[in-house]
Amino acid sequence: MAEATPVRNVFFIGIEVDSMGGSQRVLHTLAQGMGERGHRVELIGIRPSPDPFPYNSGTRTYQHSTLYTEPNRPKPKARTVGERFGPARRAEGRRARAERDRARRELTAKLGSVRDGYIVFGSPWAVDWTVSLDWGRLKGIGQYHESFAQARRGPNLGLIKRHYPKLEKTLVLSQGDAVEFRNQRVPNVRVMPNPLPFVPDSVAPLDTRKIGAVGRFDPIKRYDRLIESFAAAVRSRPGWELHLFGEGPLEAELKQTAAQLGVAGQVFFRGTTTDMAAAYRELSLLALSSEREGWGMVLAEAAACGVPCVSFDMSSGVRELIAHGRTGTLVPPADVPALAEALGELMDDNALRARYGAAGRDHVATWSLPKVLDRWDRVFEEIER
Repeated sequence: MAEATPVRNVFFIGIEVDSMGGSQRVLHTLAQGMGERGHRVELIGIRPSPDPFPYNSGTRTYQHSTLYTEPNRPKPKARTVGERFGPARRAEGRRARAERDRARRELTAKLGSVRDGYIVFGSPWAVDWTVSLDWGRLKGIGQYHESFAQARRGPNLGLIKRHYPKLEKTLVLSQGDAVEFRNQRVPNVRVMPNPLPFVPDSVAPLDTRKIGAVGRFDPIKRYDRLIESFAAAVRSRPGWELHLFGEGPLEAELKQTAAQLGVAGQVFFRGTTTDMAAAYRELSLLALSSEREGWGMVLAEAAACGVPCVSFDMSSGVRELIAHGRTGTLVPPADVPALAEALGELMDDNALRARYGAAGRDHVATWSLPKVLDRWDRVFEEIER
């Protein structure tokens, strides 16, 4: 008879855990899965999202809370010295400090409500916000959902080197990133892939002539490059469409780009959807045109639905998700003509799409939620030994 898995107390902590995004989806998926396994799980957001997405709404097996009562909003820049040091600005500073102190007291009380367990940080900034608090006897685990190259470009690498050595484990997305972080003398680094939130029984028919992309309309996603590539590829391939799932500040600008390139009638802005598996199964092809991605969760999700993928070759995580020439196509970063050519090749070849789609679905099976949760259980066991 198999030994029962011990029931553990697990707190997941992130900055904004309800925004629409890959890392947020991962935190909710892990919390849901661990809750289904019987662990006592709470997912804690430090700030509420200004535009929350209803992850696992109505079916949660975990607690969910937010420490601050309002989203983080940028303060208007003081125009004069009087405004900068005036009574209104000082009163706002006192209010902000009081709210921060109240949020920290609330988190300290939550962490102190259990005798043992784990606190899993979804980002270096979540550790930075929490590091001065009393965790009691909880053991800390630090995740990083982006690539080493991304960490090196900004403050994240410094935060990881400062805080993660004090934690029990550092979990990164790919073997290549693990090597890079170890070279930076970050100890206890282990590879932990993101789990698939779904593995549908049925796959996409791949005959809809729809190319898709999923994510917020933010500058980092570089949908302008995707629209330009699509416009070049579709000139000699009538009947194909580009469907963009998401929302964000660049929507109007992207619509203008589509109009300027003469494809406004073939580019559809679909907004957000709560049934992503159904959205992927509409597609014949998925494209990822981001400036940078640590993992590219949309690549794994699309592949799970049997949809072949084309992406810029931007990280070791993306290379682990797409086996070039077997499950999809990788092209040099920011190379719009190469992306257009790769899209055109798959638009023209029904058999190639089917072959890549089937191979991709097999390839990502190792990242199904049960298998990733088994890996988490082994991490917990290593720490407890």
